[in-house]
Amino acid sequence: MQKYLAESIGTFALVFCGTGAIVINQESGGAISHVGVAMTFGLIILVMIYTFGEISGAHFNPAVTIGFWALRLFPGKEVAPYLFSQTAGAILASFSLRLLFPASKNLGATLPAGTDWQSFVLEFILTFLLMLVIIRVSQGARETGWFAGIAIGSMVGLEALFAGPVCGASMNPVRSLAPALVSGNMSQVWIYLIAPISGALTAVLCGKMFIKKAPF
Repeated sequence: MQKYLAESIGTFALVFCGTGAIVINQESGGAISHVGVAMTFGLIILVMIYTFGEISGAHFNPAVTIGFWALRLFPGKEVAPYLFSQTAGAILASFSLRLLFPASKNLGATLPAGTDWQSFVLEFILTFLLMLVIIRVSQGARETGWFAGIAIGSMVGLEALFAGPVCGASMNPVRSLAPALVSGNMSQVWIYLIAPISGALTAVLCGKMFIKKAPF
C-alpha cells in the first residue's frame, strides 16, 4: 500500500501543481508565464522523484509504468494497481482545482493549438525521448541515481518549454485525462492517451539495447 499511496500522492502533486500553474496563470493574466508553467512541471517531477523514488519508483505516469513492464523491469501484477493509483491521484487533483477555481473552463487540460496530427506526432516524440532518459537514468523500476530526478525533471521542463504552446506537452495520459474528464472537454483526449503510450513503447524497443538484465 505504501507504493500505491506514493504513486497516488505523487501524481496528485504533478497534476495539482502543473495544471494548477496553468489555471492560475490564466486567472492572474499571465503572472506565471509559459516559462513558469514549464518550470513548475519540471520542478514538481524532480521533487516527487526524490520524495517517493525509493518507495514506488516514482512513475507518476501510466506510460512509464507500461514501458517498464514491457521492458520486463516491472512485475505485471503491479501494473493495474499502479495505473489505478495514478488515475485516482490525478482526478482528485483536478477535482480540487475545480473547487478552488470554478470559473476555469478547461482546468489546464492539454488541447492542440494546431492540427490533431501535429499534436499526436509531437506527443509521441516527446514521450519517446522522455522514456529513453528514464530508462537510462534508472535501474529496474526504481529511480536510484542521485541525478535521476534532475535529469528527468529537466527533460520534462525542457519539453514543456518548447512544445507546450503547440500540443500541451503532456507525455502522461492521466495528466491529460483528469482535467479533461472533470472539465467535460473530452473531444481530443484520445491524442494524449494513445500518443504517450505509443511513444513510451517505441522507446522500449530502443531501450532494450541498454538493459543488461530483466528481473521480471
